[in-house]
Amino acid sequence: MSADTKTGLQLRSLIKSSGELEISLASVPTPEPAEDQIVVRVEASPINPSDLGLLVGAGDMTTAKASGSKDAPVITAKVPDAAMKAMAGRLDESMPVGNEGAGVVIKTGSSDEAKALMGKTVAMIGGAMYAQYRCLRARDVLVLPDGITPAEGASCFVNPLTALGMTETMRREGHTALVHTAAASNLGQMLNKICLKDRIGLVNIVRSAEQADILRKIGAKYIVDSTAPSFMDDLTNALVETGATLAFDAIGGGKLAGQILTAMEIAANKTAKVYSRYGSSVHKQVYIYGGLDPRPVELNRAFGMAWGVGGWLLFPFLQKIGAADGAKLRARVVAELKTTFASHYTQVVSLQEALQLSNIAVYNKRATGEKFLINPNKGA
Repeated sequence: MSADTKTGLQLRSLIKSSGELEISLASVPTPEPAEDQIVVRVEASPINPSDLGLLVGAGDMTTAKASGSKDAPVITAKVPDAAMKAMAGRLDESMPVGNEGAGVVIKTGSSDEAKALMGKTVAMIGGAMYAQYRCLRARDVLVLPDGITPAEGASCFVNPLTALGMTETMRREGHTALVHTAAASNLGQMLNKICLKDRIGLVNIVRSAEQADILRKIGAKYIVDSTAPSFMDDLTNALVETGATLAFDAIGGGKLAGQILTAMEIAANKTAKVYSRYGSSVHKQVYIYGGLDPRPVELNRAFGMAWGVGGWLLFPFLQKIGAADGAKLRARVVAELKTTFASHYTQVVSLQEALQLSNIAVYNKRATGEKFLINPNKGA
């Protein structure tokens, strides 16, 4: 390994027991790869909502302050007392950030499997991706097809596999159509493309006319605005047409999950042949997979007794379906990387630029159409 790659910068997040969040860059040694390992120069890593949960934690970013130098910036912010209990498991532990990324293999171990990857562009998952170099087992990376850049392959795990996981969960649990909230997101657009291609009914819940326009442009048929006075009627009508009885909710808090279950109940009863005082016998399920709204989930219990609300996460789902079925999903992602699973970014930033307060203010909003990509080796 050449001298200039023996160490590399890594972005780290620390929540101190004193109630302060600190985000900084650390110079860390690049490991020598073991026999079955490779070293990747990371050239692209997206900032996903799941990354922000670790990056900023429960920090109140309205209190954020910048210090340090241009090359080694440090961001600090207060963590509210009420949130410190939830952060107990990570207090005083500096943690690397970044779920997924892509880059070029620059060094390998001695195994044939590892050596075959030298110079290849690969996609990766497994944490600590906001770093200039990452050492992983050769079998854990995904070789990208010729012509696919690291930027194009950087988001080929979390959002694509989550979207495919939703349709796969639908099939395995006996549902025939879906509801999705925060539907104009990068992930939501992928889900629409999957459902259009696979002829799956999809009801998209958005929060503005602008978000609805994004989905119409890619061919979405059922779009309802949760801020509209006619929301419940619009949602119920879409559920009658699609027969959707399964929802994936990125919002989490507030009334939306309960509203979806209520509309599902109304839709089911419109076609019910027999009245039951216990409500429809059709099982209605909402899976919460995000937390854009941190408030408690409010359920008004106007949806009978055949219902469920639970949590859903990608990695437990992949473990549940097993390696063989997971490999099938990944193969589809690679085959459709420039179409169904194409990601779009509004800005590419270096590690240092990712710690500029102006940029944090934008990507921490988790707003539709403002997705950032970190290139840890930008300008290196």
